[in-house]
Amino acid sequence: MRPISIPTYIEQLFKTNPKEIATTALIRERYGKIANQPPVVSIVIPAYNEEENILQTLLSLSNNETQWPVEIIVVNNNSKDRTAEMVMATGIPCVNEPKQGITNARNAGLAIAKGKYILNADADTIYPKDWIEEMIKPLATNENICSVYGRFSFIPIGSTGRFTYFFYEYFADFMRWLNKVFRDEAMNAYGFNSGFRREQGLEVEGFNHPPGTNEDGWLALKLREKGFGKLYYVTNINALVWTTDRRIQIDGGLWKGTWKRLKRMIGW
Repeated sequence: MRPISIPTYIEQLFKTNPKEIATTALIRERYGKIANQPPVVSIVIPAYNEEENILQTLLSLSNNETQWPVEIIVVNNNSKDRTAEMVMATGIPCVNEPKQGITNARNAGLAIAKGKYILNADADTIYPKDWIEEMIKPLATNENICSVYGRFSFIPIGSTGRFTYFFYEYFADFMRWLNKVFRDEAMNAYGFNSGFRREQGLEVEGFNHPPGTNEDGWLALKLREKGFGKLYYVTNINALVWTTDRRIQIDGGLWKGTWKRLKRMIGW
């Protein structure tokens, strides 16, 4: 069952003050514990003007409890604010990608990643403690799985309340089921909560995709069509990530955004 309210742990992370020196110090300390060996897992985070969100995301990732050595790579995609400065202060690598666009940023991170496995994350999302472990487990234990994707819930920053999103998320789950049955499961892979093997991703030319498609779903499609295996949906509640609803707000709010998504799905 999906949570009606935001878990206390997630809410505390989301409300962490990114401007406090203690926040930066805490990330540096905890990241050092999961990045003290050559990485097996690389987490790539594109960032554009994310000074209000990026440290909360990095804190949630560095808090993860996992058996795998981890590196986090932030790709600064021409931010005009203090995003790069704030990331570098934590000791987490921050590379610049001058060519604007999410596809370019994700490809830049993939190109320098050292881990066997790549996890895609976003700078406005909070990750639970078991996210890395639960997302990597299917890839590490089953060679017939080429890509994993997971579930998410919304942290409201607009006028829509969490109670409303609780029901909306079940509707979205139903839409994803329709995608899997009647269209293509790859449409359910999102860039802030998915993963794959680095060498296989490089072999299919990373996140490059045709016009009119999305980089994350298209990568999952390419991996499957190349014969690397099937997609796997991680449903464990311990891997549920929490992302802000700012994209819905950009689309004009929940109902307008839902209508836009429905029209895209049925080809209007």
